[in-house]
Amino acid sequence: MYILISILAFGVLIATHEFGHFIAAKACGIKVNEFSVGMGPALYKKQGKETLYAIRALPIGGYCAMEGEDEDTGDPRAFTAQPAWKRLIVLVAGSFMNFITGLIIVILIFSGYSGFVGNEITGFTEGFDLEGENGLMVGDRIVSINGEKIRYAEDFSMFMARAGGENVDIIVKRNGEPIVLNDLPLKLREYEISGKKVMRYGISFKVIEGTPDTRLRYSLYSAGNFVRNVRIGLTDLVTGRAGLSDMSGPVGIVSVINEVAEQADTTKDALLNVAYICAFIAVNLAVMNMLPIPALDGGRVLFLLITTLIVHITKRKIDPKYEGYIHAAGLVILLGLMIVVMYNDIRRLI
Repeated sequence: MYILISILAFGVLIATHEFGHFIAAKACGIKVNEFSVGMGPALYKKQGKETLYAIRALPIGGYCAMEGEDEDTGDPRAFTAQPAWKRLIVLVAGSFMNFITGLIIVILIFSGYSGFVGNEITGFTEGFDLEGENGLMVGDRIVSINGEKIRYAEDFSMFMARAGGENVDIIVKRNGEPIVLNDLPLKLREYEISGKKVMRYGISFKVIEGTPDTRLRYSLYSAGNFVRNVRIGLTDLVTGRAGLSDMSGPVGIVSVINEVAEQADTTKDALLNVAYICAFIAVNLAVMNMLPIPALDGGRVLFLLITTLIVHITKRKIDPKYEGYIHAAGLVILLGLMIVVMYNDIRRLI
């Protein structure tokens, strides 16, 4: 059931992206030839005044086919015939819609939360040996670890884990003043709690009461944190900390969603976990689509800015077919990357 939900969720998120392009194009007076939910053979078609609306068999996306996207068709309402600001709005609208979708999902998820664990230290586990003026103190608010902002306890856990057991550079707010604690040997270690030996950092954090204001703040922060996670992932790829084998495509993500859902104690918790991952994917799609890579919306935005500048300087319009060639080449490369990632996903499953 959760696999089916995951596949449908993917389709809805991609279709939402295309719907953003669609409503922006309509608002800007651009002719849309077809708007489709799903891919493959058509299950249902309805011809509107100028746009063909279709529901297709494969719930894996959709598309918004605008007149003259990559060529000059001579139609005054074609995409390429519009002023740059209109084209920019249409190109950005898909990612904007994805981000708003992710934000709405996290707001709904956290609307029932009674509280959140913040970044203010309220105590230490017995045996904690870094307490003091030259270390950590009750009342300190941890504001950064190795240069990354910390607002909630999950940020603390994430960036401590990324430190990999190495000493960390921490900045805390103490009595309103920033205190820099470089090379602090804060690590997971064994503590005895209620007669059981557990691995902990030995720090307790203040719980923030869940009010409409704190829930909204936490939701906005979570959506922004998704963007940071994408940035960190891309940085890891560039620096070599992560490789292609660590990337996951739709197959891998569906597998993770199914696993997380099945491990939940109740159906409600499972659905909340699925919704949370879908929110992350929605924001991920928003960010990734705006990367300046040919065939992606960000690549089209980059070419729009470049060609607009060239036209402004030379007073000569560039034939959009050349941009179309570049995007087509970029699409081939992206499809090749998707095949490699899918192969890795299937290999991991097997």
